Amino acid sequence: MVQQRLGPVTPRFGVFLVSGRFPGQVDGDVLRRSVAAAEAAERAGFDDVWFAEHHFMPYGVCPSALTLAAHVLGRTSRVEVGTAVSVLSTTHPVALAEQWAMLDAVSGGRLWLGVGRGGPWQDLEVFGTGLDRFETGFAESLDLLLAAATRETVRADGARFAFREVPMTPRPERRPKIVVACGGADSAAVRLAGERGLPLLLGMHHGDEQKAATVAAYGGAEAGHVSTVVCQVGEDAREAVRAALPGWLKDGFAAHVRFDGQPAKTRDPDEYTDHLCAIHPVGDAAYCVDRLRTSLRRTGVSHVIMFVEASGTPEGTYENIARIGAEVLPALRAAH
Repeated sequence: MVQQRLGPVTPRFGVFLVSGRFPGQVDGDVLRRSVAAAEAAERAGFDDVWFAEHHFMPYGVCPSALTLAAHVLGRTSRVEVGTAVSVLSTTHPVALAEQWAMLDAVSGGRLWLGVGRGGPWQDLEVFGTGLDRFETGFAESLDLLLAAATRETVRADGARFAFREVPMTPRPERRPKIVVACGGADSAAVRLAGERGLPLLLGMHHGDEQKAATVAAYGGAEAGHVSTVVCQVGEDAREAVRAALPGWLKDGFAAHVRFDGQPAKTRDPDEYTDHLCAIHPVGDAAYCVDRLRTSLRRTGVSHVIMFVEASGTPEGTYENIARIGAEVLPALRAAH
């Protein structure tokens, strides 16, 4: 089945929270920081807040983006909340659809569902879904999720999911706001999302040129794609990011364990930090406004979510959110 494409939209600006454990931090404190940051984002005037999901690594200590999203939906009243992403290689699509329908109903439609294929990590072994589900099962999982989230009943007769017709409870009240995480322009996820009429979630490791190429391969920006960027505001923003980010990245990269036991490919943390600073709005407020305006124009993507935790501290994260809300968002919105 195909979801109806979204039309042109007013620019939206959100916060992207990875819940990364920087060196010396405690997991519970990190999660509480994420909740406080989400509440700060609502106060600062952001349109939405998105949570990442990871298992067994300090790169991100939130194992269920949907659970954290549910908590934040209950603590906020206006801001919309998304998952970036719920991993379909380790999650049953019907269970995910049930949870989405419940949270969509009680939040008044404030939940976005970002989904992705995930990686070939040990998660596949721990949760029993296996490597084949990751390598060849994403399309079947996505189609089953769409069916379960848009119909009163659902059944399956596929290679990985087969069951008799069952009623969806609670019944979906509205069409889901689903976005699909993808790699580059040649990613199979881009083709799949385009065939299903679903917007893309573009990662922060790519710059404007690569994102524009991915949007072109999809078939255009009118679908309402979401672009992830690093945004750090301050006269010493680059210095602050370069001081904190490599330590987190080093621990996170080292913690990736592949399903097949082979060493995971890693990047040099310092070089990757410099790359992120070069392609994203990291600098004073005027620079960030100009960089984001340029990115909106070059990519055609009008929904941007910002990684705001690059300082590595709760205080730095909250201050960054407040400064973006006060010094960056008004200038961006004034242009529209």
